[in-house]
Amino acid sequence: MNNTVKTLKERQIEAAKVMKTEFGLENAMQAPRILKVVVSVGVGSFKDKKKVELAGIRTAEITGQKPVLRGAKKSIAGFKSRENDPMGYQSTLRGEVMWNFLEKIVHIALPRTKDFRGLSRTAVDDMGNYTLGVPEHTIFPETADEELKDVFGMGITIVTNLSDKKETVRFLELLGFPLKKA
Repeated sequence: MNNTVKTLKERQIEAAKVMKTEFGLENAMQAPRILKVVVSVGVGSFKDKKKVELAGIRTAEITGQKPVLRGAKKSIAGFKSRENDPMGYQSTLRGEVMWNFLEKIVHIALPRTKDFRGLSRTAVDDMGNYTLGVPEHTIFPETADEELKDVFGMGITIVTNLSDKKETVRFLELLGFPLKKA
């Protein structure tokens, strides 16, 4: 009996086999897989330039790669924003960096979330992508707990090659994502 813990990457192969029988997939190219993970951090409400830079540094520590600073596309007086004002950071993760980040999210960060009861099953869009929001970046082990004054949230989008909501939820369930019970 083999007692090794399987990684998400290994579970993806097993999930593809299960889904092939459940959903009648005929072609190997139809096998479900995660294509990329997009991590977004909004900094539009930060007025201090040092807080904006700190958010970028923390995002880089969490994701394992340097994020891109995104600017406002146009000026909006009601939001007091001007064109090219910093609005947020974005990282697109692929390959091993993506798998390492997903392992960290599923096995370390989400269990550290206060009052965590599982991920929502309804957070799948029409294109088969799953989006979850993390209200505080402090659930990640890379963040120093003594610097809790500048807490920010992030949006994490898991992009799959599936186009059906039901299939995406089943795929994430087979991968071991902690989804709420139906």
